[in-house]
Amino acid sequence: MNCCYVTNQSSSQVICRHPRILLCDPEKTLLPKFQILKSIGLSRTDLNAIVTATPQAIMRSKFKDTAPPCVDYLRTVLGSRDLVISAIKRFPLALTYDLQVYAAENIQMLLEVGVSYSTIQAVLARQPRTFFTSADTFRKVVKDVMEMGCNPKKVRFLMAIHALRSMSKSTWGKKLAIYKKWGWSKDEIFIAFERYPGLMMSSEDKIVRMLDFLVNTMGWEMSYIVQRPIVICFSLEKRVIPRCLVYQYVAEKGLIKENEDFCFTKWLMYSETKFLNWAMKRYEDEAPEILKLYRKHLNEANGSSTSILRKRDVI
Repeated sequence: MNCCYVTNQSSSQVICRHPRILLCDPEKTLLPKFQILKSIGLSRTDLNAIVTATPQAIMRSKFKDTAPPCVDYLRTVLGSRDLVISAIKRFPLALTYDLQVYAAENIQMLLEVGVSYSTIQAVLARQPRTFFTSADTFRKVVKDVMEMGCNPKKVRFLMAIHALRSMSKSTWGKKLAIYKKWGWSKDEIFIAFERYPGLMMSSEDKIVRMLDFLVNTMGWEMSYIVQRPIVICFSLEKRVIPRCLVYQYVAEKGLIKENEDFCFTKWLMYSETKFLNWAMKRYEDEAPEILKLYRKHLNEANGSSTSILRKRDVI
């Protein structure tokens, strides 16, 4: 299998995952497929990554027939070789699809309901799998998303389609049941979903642990979370727990003004570097120990269950 396109290490990994590839004729079967990938503009590094991640794509007998028209279609829609490469790297199996059947009608459907062409291009490059299904299946998903109140004029509309398509109906139902168990109404779930569709893509365990911490440790009202559903997708151990416990610490020290609400943006939206710079500057005189405290909670959260992180554990 080894050739100028694939490294020895990649060859070994592919053989371990798909030993049947050893039955292929390297010159007649594999080399032409590698040449197709190379002709797209993929670097050797990209090609190695794709072949290693999805060797089943190049193993398919129709690969040589489907890959060139797939690339041509993506070029037509995306208008940029870099975006085409991005889409293929994100979902190499796209090269085995007939996109006139599994994408063209779906994209036209989105345009008809009001999704902008630029939004379609952006999502096709980043999440191409969102579009690749039968028109009947896609039409049902679009209908469901619109009935949940998602606006086709917003980028979040395609995020919602991606979220709904990423799981089975059973998994979707289980996640709805979790939110309802925590007191969310169906309307509140849909409001939160429209605001940030990613909240339904978190695992069931992650959703439960996040809500447990926010409600039972932080004392947040459900209505507050519904308006800020992105919090469900944050890292519980690396962001939410350590930052919120530091907030509780400075609040208990009387460093939060009575009329000063929890600033969601500063405490949870800021990047790690920006958060530390802000917190240190804000509290360096009155609570110079918070950096050490933050590191302590960060380490503890990464080795502890959120169920034991109650208010008594803050200090």
